[in-house]
Amino acid sequence: MPVSLLLSGLLILAILPEIAIAAPAKLAPAPVTASAAVNDDDRFMALRDAAMHDDAKAAQMHASQLASYSIPSYVDYYVLRTRIRSASAAEVYSFLKKYEGSAIADRLRNDWLLVLGFRRDWANFDQLLPSYVVNDDHQVKCYALLSKVEKQQRVATEARTLITSPKQYGDGCYSLINSLYEQGQFTDADLWAQMRIAAESSAMPLAKRLGKMLDIPEKRLIEAMDKPANLLKKEPAGDRLSRELFLLALGRAAKDDPEKATAALQRYAGKLSANEKSQGWANIALPASQKLQSEALNYWKRADGAILSLEGYQWRVRMALREGDWKLVKSAIAAMPASLKTMPAWVYWNGRAVQQEGKKEEAQAIFAGISDQMHFYGQLALEERGQKIGAPALAKAVTAEELAPIAQNPNLQRALKFYAMNLRFEGTREWNWALRGMNERELIVAAELARQNDLLDRMVNTSDRTKGELDFNQRFPTPFNDTMYKATQSVGVDMAWVYGLIRQESRFATAAKSHVGATGLMQVMPNTAKWVAKKIGLSNYVPRQVNDVETNIALGTNYLNMVLTDLGGSQALASAAYNAGPGRPRAWRATLSRPVEGAIFAETIPFSETRDYVKNVLSNATYYAALLEKKPQSLKARLGVVVPKGMTADDPEYQ
Repeated sequence: MPVSLLLSGLLILAILPEIAIAAPAKLAPAPVTASAAVNDDDRFMALRDAAMHDDAKAAQMHASQLASYSIPSYVDYYVLRTRIRSASAAEVYSFLKKYEGSAIADRLRNDWLLVLGFRRDWANFDQLLPSYVVNDDHQVKCYALLSKVEKQQRVATEARTLITSPKQYGDGCYSLINSLYEQGQFTDADLWAQMRIAAESSAMPLAKRLGKMLDIPEKRLIEAMDKPANLLKKEPAGDRLSRELFLLALGRAAKDDPEKATAALQRYAGKLSANEKSQGWANIALPASQKLQSEALNYWKRADGAILSLEGYQWRVRMALREGDWKLVKSAIAAMPASLKTMPAWVYWNGRAVQQEGKKEEAQAIFAGISDQMHFYGQLALEERGQKIGAPALAKAVTAEELAPIAQNPNLQRALKFYAMNLRFEGTREWNWALRGMNERELIVAAELARQNDLLDRMVNTSDRTKGELDFNQRFPTPFNDTMYKATQSVGVDMAWVYGLIRQESRFATAAKSHVGATGLMQVMPNTAKWVAKKIGLSNYVPRQVNDVETNIALGTNYLNMVLTDLGGSQALASAAYNAGPGRPRAWRATLSRPVEGAIFAETIPFSETRDYVKNVLSNATYYAALLEKKPQSLKARLGVVVPKGMTADDPEYQ
């Protein structure tokens, strides 16, 4: 990948906030001209636009008119950013020294590390890396390992942990794989493991690079990746390459038709070793699991000993949960790498599996390890310990004396300036930079500053960081209460649930707009808004009204109630429908062979975004209910039981 394209993409990705709220419009073909700028803020916006276009000449022109701008560090950054690949080290280090300790200095440090890594200038890269504070750039991490490889250091184990998601790969990660292979730290087995990851995620650029390293004729590789059914019609030859491509094709074919892939594996099983057959079953099991096919569990059982991706490890457990095989749940979690098995999800489900064995004390000890954590699994673990979910005592009110020094924080001041200009990316970068090192009380105070500036999303995000001193009024605010009460009462939908959904959708930013065009507090899609408006008789509705708070809430609550009714009153199903459309949760429910608890249904939603969404919405709703009703709540009761359509959890045939 050309470094210019790599750096441009990374610049944009690195400054994305949690939600895109009225994000700048798509870049125009050319930057704003000087004549269009009428004040310093306009000129700054033109400078920023020029930097995004890598237009050094325009950037310098706009910067020359901003000598007295209130945020000079960003003026200098955008100018330097446009020519970062040709800039001298002296220029870069002069900027870093001038703005040392600032968020934008660390951003330039990130940019420069990418340039140094691309140049293989390891002496300067290694010298600069320890001062990189955020250290969240995947390419920089790959370059850091590549630097060690160049010094003959052993990093294969670290590399295997790092390079698991091809969408994050670039020059650094591709080069790391190549160098590890050349040095013998990676074997052919490592490359084939990467090839399976490429096949799982349809990452053809990675597959082609690996193919060259493994001397695979490109035509044969493309056939396995793009036309696997053709390859599976033929008996695999006796050489390793043919067998590996056959196994690869099994997984690719199973994305469309697991049954045909299964038939091919069974037809030619005699040509494969025991380990290869296990790998073939694993390659089929993952896509079959993601299609929620009940047969997938049997595929996983026949895949014992296979090398799995991170997705494979997790889906093996999910299918065991769906089919109620607690023994496999436990053994499959035990087989996970440490990075997975210590995640709250798998700690909780491991506790449930241990509990199923009758080992109550051991299970309770497992639940105790996460039951104080404020998330979906922490709530479920708390209930397994026999307790309900409540709201803690409120933190003491923020005083003016506490607020004054926080309000003078230069990073927060820059953030507020950027937010006022609707520059959410820059504002969020500066805001988060300011929070580093704050104690819990200071975080509560900073959250109050956000509230006073009508930045409820920042308030929630900031207050969410505390662990001891909790302020649920900040974490779970209830703005527009009168409007919400009227809207939810009129359709008979649970207000705590609606608040929980809004908290997940927009963090109460009224101008929130998603990358797919969903708008407002409840992130209503334009076509949905039009359809619901017609359904509820909202006369003279025009699209721009969707941003009006009352209209947005009315449209969102009515739509939510419609999908809730359509899906039998299940908040788990309806939340999934709100995110992924009503057709998908209906299809997911149709694959059930028996009733499952709502937590298991949520855990086995095929779309990762929707899976996390449902968990977060219902976790939020449980806390909101505790606040609004002023009594402890049950997340498990809210999740309920999800059953095949037309059945109930009490039907004898499902007992």
